[in-house]
Amino acid sequence: MEIQNKYNQFWPFSNSYLKLPNVFFEIRVPEKTKNPKLIKYNRSLSQELNLNIKDTNLIKDLFSGNYISEKAKTIALAYSGHQFGNFVPNLGDGRAILLGEVTKKNGTLFDIQLKGSGKTKFSRNGDGKAPLGPVIREYIVSEAMNALSIPTTRSLAIISTGEKVFREKTLPGGILTRVASSHLRVGTFQYCQILNDLDKLKKLCDFAINRHFPAIKNMKNPYLELLVQLQEKQTYLISKWMSVGFIHGVMNTDNTSISGETIDFGPCAFMDKYDPNAVFSSIDFKGRYSFSNQPGIAQWNLARFAEAILPLIHENEKLAISQANEVINEYPRIFKQKWLRIMGRKLGLEKTETNDETLINDFLNIMSKNNLDFTSTYRNLCNHYILNENNNIEIDNWKNEWNQRLKKERIEFQTISKKMKKINPLYIPRNHLVEKVINEAVYKDNFQPLEEILNLITKPFSEKIEDTFYSVTPKSGEQVFQTFCGT
Repeated sequence: MEIQNKYNQFWPFSNSYLKLPNVFFEIRVPEKTKNPKLIKYNRSLSQELNLNIKDTNLIKDLFSGNYISEKAKTIALAYSGHQFGNFVPNLGDGRAILLGEVTKKNGTLFDIQLKGSGKTKFSRNGDGKAPLGPVIREYIVSEAMNALSIPTTRSLAIISTGEKVFREKTLPGGILTRVASSHLRVGTFQYCQILNDLDKLKKLCDFAINRHFPAIKNMKNPYLELLVQLQEKQTYLISKWMSVGFIHGVMNTDNTSISGETIDFGPCAFMDKYDPNAVFSSIDFKGRYSFSNQPGIAQWNLARFAEAILPLIHENEKLAISQANEVINEYPRIFKQKWLRIMGRKLGLEKTETNDETLINDFLNIMSKNNLDFTSTYRNLCNHYILNENNNIEIDNWKNEWNQRLKKERIEFQTISKKMKKINPLYIPRNHLVEKVINEAVYKDNFQPLEEILNLITKPFSEKIEDTFYSVTPKSGEQVFQTFCGT
């Protein structure tokens, strides 16, 4: 009661999810922590969200879950999901609790959720907690994605709980405050699908439309248009992932956000050397979610969403399937259009020419054959330079073709170079550096490397001459071959 009385009735959150049928959530209060410590608070993000909290103790108590207003109703959300192709009907927030929503000045709602805040009814045999390492990883990578202009959930705070979490070994615990446009997932609609309740399905779809796509609610068939809008979001998101060498690692339907944001950063990674078949996740034994498979998997996930809402698309199932397939069959064309646009811009191409796709793919093949680093090779190209190009006929031939193609832009290369440097980053969260940051934090209680990497990856296009932390490629023994989910 001491913390409760200290902050009285301060509570900045609303909760529109409570308007949904209660089968979609469980009202649950986060477990309290005995010795929370504020490790990182994203003040610039808090200002964007109109959460201008200056009291450090309030920040710590609020985002550790130790302060929950008596009038608040915090919840864990229910959802299902295809995990590595296998359907699991009952998943849900097993270690996350939604504090509520805040409203930006433009009226947009954003969820504020605590990850690692204790057990819910969806925890199954889990403890509902999170190790500090994966919390730090998500903070770093999500903020890097935002700086790269990739739709993503954000990270507002890192709390060290002062408690131990038991995985393969004993680790310090942490809580991440995640910010999202919403936590509606494809798996949320699959959960509704198994309820076999048309009224609940309609309420869920209407909720999603009102929240994310209000412009479509008065259309002739808003539920079919909802599928169209999701496809637009997903094709854009995946094309952005592919343009920076990002591998999500666990593209299950419960990790596919309706808002089109990158969500859940467990075994994710950025490639160093370009390999279209790259897989890092320790649990992806067959490479289902490899780098090159990501566009196809996103389309597969959209098909699962379409199945979940079929009764609303049309009362005649055959017609509903036909209409949904007509939309989803457009996915490859829409994705390629977006992918060609962004990959062309990485090469300095603003106009569209017939042979651009060949030029792009030939460059990717050169990187693969020569074991070139994805990020630094594109950045070097901004200065008209490619690694390992001495006496390499294939690279020389490609550069000649590229130079001829650039002439069609009718702009001097100096101007093209400046544009390229605004979309080809210098700094990404390289795996070996993220691991270094995590190891320093977890085993040495040293958070200075966290600050150093954040200073770089949140301004990824501008070179820091004074930087001594960042190294382009891992040294012998620093390579990261596998990443692990923190569940």
